[in-house]
Amino acid sequence: MKEKSKPKVFVEKTRILLDMIKFEHTVFALPFAYAGAFLAARGVPDWKTNLWILAAMAGGRTVAMGVNRIVDFHFDARNPRTRSRPLASGVVKRTDAWTMVMVAAAVYFLACWNLTPLAFRLSPFILFLLVFYSYTKRFTPLCHLFLGLGIGITPTAGWIAVKNSIGMVPLVLSLGVMFWIAGFDILYACQDIQFDRSQGLHSIPAWLGVEKAFRVSSLFHVTAFLSFMAAGIAARLNWIYFLGMALVFVLLMLQRRVITPRDLSRMNIAFFRLNAAISLILFSCTAISILTAG
Repeated sequence: MKEKSKPKVFVEKTRILLDMIKFEHTVFALPFAYAGAFLAARGVPDWKTNLWILAAMAGGRTVAMGVNRIVDFHFDARNPRTRSRPLASGVVKRTDAWTMVMVAAAVYFLACWNLTPLAFRLSPFILFLLVFYSYTKRFTPLCHLFLGLGIGITPTAGWIAVKNSIGMVPLVLSLGVMFWIAGFDILYACQDIQFDRSQGLHSIPAWLGVEKAFRVSSLFHVTAFLSFMAAGIAARLNWIYFLGMALVFVLLMLQRRVITPRDLSRMNIAFFRLNAAISLILFSCTAISILTAG
């Protein structure tokens, strides 16, 4: 049988690695980074800034997801829901995963260095937050908030990438993103409640049970929505932004119709479609509101 050429092997290995970390899900966080950047610039940032933000986001998320897959390797291999993941199933070697993480970290730091001095100074701290989440499920049921913080910091990071400072508007928006992500991660963790308990892993569903976890998630999403509204008011955005927030509210409510404590079978629909829509709507309405301001 004819062996594959080295370029083909490299492309195939890269494809599998990107699939392992669900690289396409960067779309969930990227719009929030650009929302922060547009708010800071009160318009469209220059093309170089936009490209370096993209590189920083892609690099940072790749590091976070890569480390998550590596440190959870043994848990994923034992969990029926995750044992088919490339690293857990043996399709990907840990040395290859670590190589990907190192390359992504280099891209991340290079991008931050090419943005603003404050972005570069804060880059190690932010990367630490992104990586630290993977360990929190070992000791606290509040791990969902650490994930939310890691992704929620993106609007503030986008603002820093443009203004080289920190402002109240992106911090309020970051608070909303943090609770939005944490609220959904609680729902997602309901799928693994029995496994987490058997392995001594922590989550709000494993701690409180599915019914109460759904209530905590609802409280988090209410907090997220109020924070989104407060950010729009603080930034003096126009009616287009708040129309978008009405759509976000509808989608948050729809999540509770798609998945319930008694039926988690449509979790992927809520995760991939509704959450992607929420992030894209928030960015689009923020950008349009800024660009149409009189």
